[in-house]
Amino acid sequence: MSEKKPIRLGVNIDHVATIRNARGGAHPDPVRAAHLVASAGADGITAHLREDRRHIRDDDMRRLKEELDLPLNFEMAATAEMLQLCIDVGPHACCIVPENRNERTTEGGLNVAGQHNFIAPFVRELNDAGIRVSLFVDPEAEHIEAAKSAGASVIEIHTGAYYEAAAATEPKRIAAEFEKIKASAELADRIGLEVHAGHGLTFHNVQPVAALPQIVELNIGHFLVGEAVFMGLADAVKEMKQLMQDARTGGHY
Repeated sequence: MSEKKPIRLGVNIDHVATIRNARGGAHPDPVRAAHLVASAGADGITAHLREDRRHIRDDDMRRLKEELDLPLNFEMAATAEMLQLCIDVGPHACCIVPENRNERTTEGGLNVAGQHNFIAPFVRELNDAGIRVSLFVDPEAEHIEAAKSAGASVIEIHTGAYYEAAAATEPKRIAAEFEKIKASAELADRIGLEVHAGHGLTFHNVQPVAALPQIVELNIGHFLVGEAVFMGLADAVKEMKQLMQDARTGGHY
């Protein structure tokens, strides 16, 4: 078993921008939210600049990079426009995700194995620009191995199926999906990839994932923004980070 490393919390602030854009104007400001979560103990900020600009906008990305000391993780589709914007902004990291304009949220991982020759040049250009590259993948060995071959240094395991199983309270399915995450984290760590995870993680399902020693970062957004309605954004971030840290030290379930 790998030695348990510290675990980081990256907070995705997309849906603060969703609320802003629902009415127009500048309130609530996602950059202000990023400052708040930084003060609450978050280790990084994630923002997804979608092609249709449904939440985060170009100026948000530039302001996040200019105003924050925390690492910025720029989520994007593999398109020429997004590649140039990412290089212009110069974030700490970029996570390449699949994107479908009709989806409400990211529906699955990249088909890295099937699109290796398409994805690899994006990875190479981002690497050459000094931007650390992560690929968002389903917990499947072929895509993890292809991510390594494509030149990525990080994978983010898509935990959506695990979330859906937990939401349906189906113990056998939860166990099966968790085992996929566990095996994928072990494989990625073994072949030299840094391992992150995210999508659908909540106060109720995060601890088993956070306890996996190979995973060093969780990226969580929609749940925290939703909980902010009830308990405040800073308190939601603090609660999530405490749950993650408790899991890491063996205090989960």
